[in-house]
Amino acid sequence: MTAKRALLLVLILGLMIGCSAAKTAPKQAVQTTLESHGAFLQSMPDDREEFELAQRGLIASEPVVDIRTAEGWPIWEMNCYAFLEPGKPAPDTVHPGLWHHAQRTAMHGLFKVADHIYQVRGYDVSVITFIEGKSGYIVIDPLISAECAKAAKNLFFKHLPPKPIVAVIYTHNHIDHWGGVKGIISDDDVRAGKVRVIAPEGFMRETISENVMAGNAMTRRATYMFGMFLPRGPEGQVGTGIGETASKGTITLIAPTEEITRTGQELIIDGVRFIFQLCPDTEAPVEMNFYLPEFKALCIAEITTAGLHNLLTPRGALVRDGKAWAHHIDEAIDLFGDQTEVFFNCHHWPRWGRENIVHYLKKQRDLYKYIHDQTLHLMNQGYTMNECAEMVQLPESLAKEWYNRDFYGTVNFNVKAVYQRYLGWFDANPANLHPLPPVEASKRYVEFMGGADAVMAKARDYLRKGEYRWVVQVMNHVVFADPANKQARELQADALEQLGYASESPVWRNFYLAGAMELREGVPKNLPGHSVGSLDAMKAMTLDMYFDFLAILIDASKAEGKKITVDWVFSDTKQAYSVTLENSVLNYKAGKRAAAPDATVTLTREVLDDISLKRATFPGRILAGDIKVEGSKRKFLEMLSCLEPSAFWFNIVTP
Repeated sequence: MTAKRALLLVLILGLMIGCSAAKTAPKQAVQTTLESHGAFLQSMPDDREEFELAQRGLIASEPVVDIRTAEGWPIWEMNCYAFLEPGKPAPDTVHPGLWHHAQRTAMHGLFKVADHIYQVRGYDVSVITFIEGKSGYIVIDPLISAECAKAAKNLFFKHLPPKPIVAVIYTHNHIDHWGGVKGIISDDDVRAGKVRVIAPEGFMRETISENVMAGNAMTRRATYMFGMFLPRGPEGQVGTGIGETASKGTITLIAPTEEITRTGQELIIDGVRFIFQLCPDTEAPVEMNFYLPEFKALCIAEITTAGLHNLLTPRGALVRDGKAWAHHIDEAIDLFGDQTEVFFNCHHWPRWGRENIVHYLKKQRDLYKYIHDQTLHLMNQGYTMNECAEMVQLPESLAKEWYNRDFYGTVNFNVKAVYQRYLGWFDANPANLHPLPPVEASKRYVEFMGGADAVMAKARDYLRKGEYRWVVQVMNHVVFADPANKQARELQADALEQLGYASESPVWRNFYLAGAMELREGVPKNLPGHSVGSLDAMKAMTLDMYFDFLAILIDASKAEGKKITVDWVFSDTKQAYSVTLENSVLNYKAGKRAAAPDATVTLTREVLDDISLKRATFPGRILAGDIKVEGSKRKFLEMLSCLEPSAFWFNIVTP
């Protein structure tokens, strides 16, 4: 169990994948998919400017970017994406818009943004920025992995004067903006006061808490979202939209030494003046932008990118606030728009020129506000979530901009997110109030439709006509009614594959193709589950969070009828918790001791962290003498026996 499981595990699962091919050969695009691509090409907006922006300022690019562990496991392999050669036309199996976007995100190397501002792009899913101060460099968002951050720093120092890193800024709490920090600086340098670490207020709280409770399910879904097990190539994964993929190295964390607490707050960092803007409850729970008056440069972390972002990430998370998102972009325009000559962010490429930048910011602002407002407009006329999602289409003035296209989030999914934020999943139709669960409903659907053979015969006709969405929906019932039906699985996989090939969104493409792969090959249960994590993140996790997480691992059937109280005493941190299992519920009280506990367990936080990271077990550490149990050892172990570890490799496209 780790605090950042939903992202940490995804980062290392790909270690066993690399650039490998699928076990089952993918099929080719069919005629209806080709016709869909052709129709898009007829009306495709001109994106030459986006290519020019993505290449502008290139100083140097390493011909091979292949970062590995000491044992030779791949951490970051840009050579996997060599097929995204600039100028190469889109293959039949990739949406032309997505192909162009993926070619741009695959451009990697050291870039000059402006005097004193540089970026290394293509060394992780995010971008690392170096700002030159009077005596050293200020680093913005040091990627996911320490190894990638170090490689980016090494590339930077090959071409710029080697000066010390004097500050690191985390723009927000997502892991791709802090995980590589120890590839840039060390704990010792921070403790010695040589390096400042700056983040928005609440950074540590949100960093550690965001994915604790639902992390296991989020991570499993994220394997689909990021296409972790898909081969890299024209028939597989071509990127994630905000970058190629997530690196798979060492996740590190150094706590901030300073927090930004209000919009308009200013800091002088190594002689450079920073003006900060807080943007809470947008793309991340805590997020901030900043403006550099001396350089007339604006950094907007991730609430504007070169594509539509997610108001609800398909891997799962709390729904984000589209209204607040648009408001903070508008606020940035008011605060800095008339002064800004260069814009950069933490994914994708910069933009230059005040008029161009303000035009871009206004179009991004209106993108999110349009989706928010039009969804509410239709909701209040009685349309349901799915109806709203089909009805909301961007106006031409927004849709024509390449940076507003579905290159990460999608209009369809974001409309559903807005609906969910305000009204939840229920559409108020009593027929949907208490529907049958998927397996039971599917068996009845198939029976009503004349049996599996009849359904498949009709589905094949619809597949030939290009009705992929309907084929997937119908065949899902056949698969859930009989998951052993190989013909049904293959037919649904064929339809999912064509949906993937036709999708402009890399996230949707990855979901479709991952589903097709698992229908054909099964779930890859031989790969690791959640046995690894980040020690830095674990150390930063509060004990309250630990016991909250422990409570959701209780198997109610095993705990039925039990009443056990255990006092937990942490000898190193001088903290105590009284933990009670009763009514199949685990409750705890911080700073309390029970009058007559069944057992008192004394241990250190270090021992607990080792157990949480699966480096040790409770019984093993008891035998080793690292955990002292007073009272009933049997009762303590009985409490632990009621815990059921989360099952990572659960089925998604089959019951």
